[in-house]
Amino acid sequence: MAKQHITFQMNGRQVDALVEPRELLVHTIRETLGETGTHIGCDTSHCGVCTVDLNGESVKACTVLAVQANGGNVTTVEGLADADGLHAVQTAFIE
Repeated sequence: MAKQHITFQMNGRQVDALVEPRELLVHTIRETLGETGTHIGCDTSHCGVCTVDLNGESVKACTVLAVQANGGNVTTVEGLADADGLHAVQTAFIE
């Protein structure tokens, strides 16, 4: 199958990617866009380490196709920090 061009906002910036129609969002985020804070954990969608915010809802990126993010807004763990420093979730990961 031919790759599809998708565009979406990720952590406040516009990103573009060419993806296979069946490519999972977690693979696009990690391998194509280089944001490695979103992990692949259990390969069964039970652990939740791949969780991202997609259009205001928490989703497991290992269960969402990348094409479903087209035109949307994705926030990964990297996007949680603000001008005041790390988010509590980021601090917990470090600890």
